[in-house]
Amino acid sequence: MRRVVHFLPIAMIMAVTGCGSCDDQIQTGNIEEIHIALSEIWNNGNVDLISEVYADDFVGHFPSETVYGPEGVLERLTAHRTAFPDWTEEVKDTIVDRGRVVMRFTDRGTNLGEFLGNPPTGNRVESSHVSIFRLSKGKIAEQWLYPDIIGMQRQLAQKEQH
Repeated sequence: MRRVVHFLPIAMIMAVTGCGSCDDQIQTGNIEEIHIALSEIWNNGNVDLISEVYADDFVGHFPSETVYGPEGVLERLTAHRTAFPDWTEEVKDTIVDRGRVVMRFTDRGTNLGEFLGNPPTGNRVESSHVSIFRLSKGKIAEQWLYPDIIGMQRQLAQKEQH
């Protein structure tokens, strides 16, 4: 079953109707937008929501590459979920300031496919990441990702203990 998510341009509604606590409503909308992206798209692999959540001119600044548009997000998601089919992201902290959302989260997954040019290890990894998101017109327009690559590489290099 496909979950349909509709995003209303909150700022436009508030401009027409007036709003006593506009900043709070915008911040709540921004938090909801990012949580949907993380849980539905990255945790559940719901690729149908990518174009509803990410702007057409999205730019993702990631350590290994720069990603453009919903197509780039789809490619990144497909590669990542191939490397870690059971990938999950758990939000730990969220800070919102107008059109920006900063999140700290914990990622978990088992490396069963190629990752950054390395063969699969079968190792389970857990790492922390921080992302800064810029939202525009109710969609994610830009992201800066700061993962703990060193910690992840250490876990991938370890021999599994049975």
